[in-house]
Amino acid sequence: MPSNFTDTMTLSQRYQAILARFEEEMPDAQTELRFETPFQLLVAVILSAQCTDKRVNMVTPPLFAAFPTPEALAAAESDEVFEYVRSVSYPNNKTRSLIGMARKLVEEFGSEVPSTIDELLTIPGVGRKTANVILSVVYDRAAMAVDTHVFRVSHRLGLVPTTATTPLAVERRLVRHIPEDKIGRAHHWLILHGRYICKARRPECEVCFLTDLCPYYKTQSAQR
Repeated sequence: MPSNFTDTMTLSQRYQAILARFEEEMPDAQTELRFETPFQLLVAVILSAQCTDKRVNMVTPPLFAAFPTPEALAAAESDEVFEYVRSVSYPNNKTRSLIGMARKLVEEFGSEVPSTIDELLTIPGVGRKTANVILSVVYDRAAMAVDTHVFRVSHRLGLVPTTATTPLAVERRLVRHIPEDKIGRAHHWLILHGRYICKARRPECEVCFLTDLCPYYKTQSAQR
């Protein structure tokens, strides 16, 4: 690819090039949260808000053992659940969300995790990001969950404009330009890239496989 190609490439060409690179470098990207059922994934995603997947994966095995079903969690007392989740961020709020979520599943959804975004958004502790994770991972829908990593990496790679200032705006842009059959994997590509390489404070550009396609890298290099 000519060195000046990235200066003239269209947005469509940028998406194609970046997605192809991700597909080559990270063919098996998937969530790092450990779970066996849709209910367990919903619990894990709620716990993962502003918390690392590594920490959540330490917390969930004993939590799942103690409360293996929505019914068990719905019947739990707050102080019981809190003891299992006290090491995650915002444990009091997440305790309330988990119990409220379980009760909602039991009372309104037959103890099953619903499969539409409108239904998911009625559940305590579930925002649009969490709902999209469930739709993508559990139900294999073309849903793009935008967390801080996806938000940051999408802007740095020039996949979305600076005017896309909200997660929803970024989600809509990405879904518009990424082929439907790649949206689920692209979600994991962007998250993992942001988590391990394109970090917020100190991006590891020296090991990044996208520097030749990255406007952020070009800008940073010019300032050195």
